[in-house]
Amino acid sequence: MYSPIFSISNIVLKNVGLIEAAKEVIENAPLVPSFEKQFQSDAIVRTIYHGTHIEGNDLSLSQTKKVLEGENVVARARDIQEVINYRRAVGLLEELASKRGGYDLDILKDIHKETVQKIVAEEKVGVFRTSQVVVKEEGTGKIIFQPPPFVEVPFLLEDFIGWLNAKETKPLHPIIKAGIAHYVLVAIHPFVEGNGRTARAFASLILRRENYDIKQFFALEEHFDQDPGSYYDAFSLVDKQSPNIGQRDLTPWLEYFTEVVAVELTKIKDKVRKLSVDTRLKTKMGKQVALSERQMRLVEYLSDQGSAVMQDLKSVLPMVSEDTVLRDIRDLMDKDIINKKGRTKAARYHMGNR
Repeated sequence: MYSPIFSISNIVLKNVGLIEAAKEVIENAPLVPSFEKQFQSDAIVRTIYHGTHIEGNDLSLSQTKKVLEGENVVARARDIQEVINYRRAVGLLEELASKRGGYDLDILKDIHKETVQKIVAEEKVGVFRTSQVVVKEEGTGKIIFQPPPFVEVPFLLEDFIGWLNAKETKPLHPIIKAGIAHYVLVAIHPFVEGNGRTARAFASLILRRENYDIKQFFALEEHFDQDPGSYYDAFSLVDKQSPNIGQRDLTPWLEYFTEVVAVELTKIKDKVRKLSVDTRLKTKMGKQVALSERQMRLVEYLSDQGSAVMQDLKSVLPMVSEDTVLRDIRDLMDKDIINKKGRTKAARYHMGNR
């Protein structure tokens, strides 16, 4: 059975600590916007856009949103299909996350099917490759990655799934487990095409199944896509160690992977913290507080600035009337989220009980 080689280095330990701290804040923030779904929708769009863009898709973020909303976009049919497919793959993850039982190769094949429908030949959809593939450097044609021979693919995958389901693997931190899965599946390269997207989706499934989806607010693909050089370099550091996947030390990859997760979750933590009133609010009110999108923007502005006059707050919401802004402010005051000091037009609004 496959047994990954890695160590919990100081870098990995530090990153996991940051991840845990961010997770705690995000999941227990006392102020939860009523449009939490919007955060999740935004994360899905970013996941799909960056997850396909890193593989060469030419659609812009705006075009990707339009495709996902069913609007017509003038672009390559393949690019449009890739976005549609990845949305279906993300939808499949939601279904698979709730199913009981272990991991198996059918799950991997099903994710691949959704990822490459109408892009690769039908006989290769959800089917392990039966030919050798190589990844070449664009322009020079130099081989930069050569996965194992196709005859080894089924055995390598069986070994990997066996390890993933093993009793000894269960206590392993979900982030480490997902990181290992991400690397191993890319290294094996089970399919003729769509391996990167399938591997990232499978790693996301592990996080979801092990209660580490963190409200589905984050998109690791965004970080990978914004710095693809570091992404591929992290793979290369491990790839070049040995032709045998089982003999490679995954520590350098896990240091990179955990850092990506830590950076992305810290961004979300900071945003959530800005939108969160003092933790005593939850105790005081006995429940979480729902805000409209406009109110959240007002709270975020006040959190950043400390205080503001009405003119400042009107500038935060330039597309709505002053009466609407006033109604939102009064509601926030009624909830004791903000307060007002002074009675003239120069009165200032503050967060909490300042």
